[in-house]
Amino acid sequence: MWIAGVDGCKAGWVVALAQVRGKRLGRLGVTICPTIRDVLNLSPRPRILAVDMPIGLLDRPQRGGRACDQAARRILARRASCVFTPPSRRILPATTYGPARREGLSRQAFHIMPKIREVDRVVTRRLQSRVFEAHPELAFARLAGRPMRFNKKTAAGRRERLRGITRATPDLSARIVKLLEAIMTTVPRRVLSPDDVLDAVVLALTAMRIGRHEALRVPEAPPRDRRGLRMEIWY
Repeated sequence: MWIAGVDGCKAGWVVALAQVRGKRLGRLGVTICPTIRDVLNLSPRPRILAVDMPIGLLDRPQRGGRACDQAARRILARRASCVFTPPSRRILPATTYGPARREGLSRQAFHIMPKIREVDRVVTRRLQSRVFEAHPELAFARLAGRPMRFNKKTAAGRRERLRGITRATPDLSARIVKLLEAIMTTVPRRVLSPDDVLDAVVLALTAMRIGRHEALRVPEAPPRDRRGLRMEIWY
């Protein structure tokens, strides 16, 4: 079975595509896709995708965002700020910051609204049997048994997250390190950041857990938005 961890990046979407063999990850590769539709149509075709992007939106703004956003912040404690509040569906079409600011949306959330719109156009209730919203910081916290200590943009943060991945996948550790080093030295930062790659890889581990029915989600009984999409986060 092929699975994928998917994270947004400057060039589009970075995908960690892996083959699951029993309880292990087999082959692992990283690729960049310009659109989410390209991600869904990858070959080999991933059966399960864990995507770091909101799926399912509230009609109107709510303090703290969706129930899953609020629950994720409680788990992450000191790293709660990593979970931003997504836009409500009523301002999703906005292309200027004014409407978003009046709703209380952060600039970080506003800047990724094109990707949120892209995912929202594609994901359907039926497709949620294959595409799952996930969050890399929750995934790293589960690997380590605690939230990460350092910001992922720092060298200490990258080392901390890489240690978590390699401990969870000792059979892949050398390949993961070589893969990350190759990307860091060959791919321009304007296209892809090292933390994007680590996020995609840890999301692939979440996708593997989902496929093996070992993943967790918040909340346990997720509500649906008006399009019937479950509002949940897996890790």
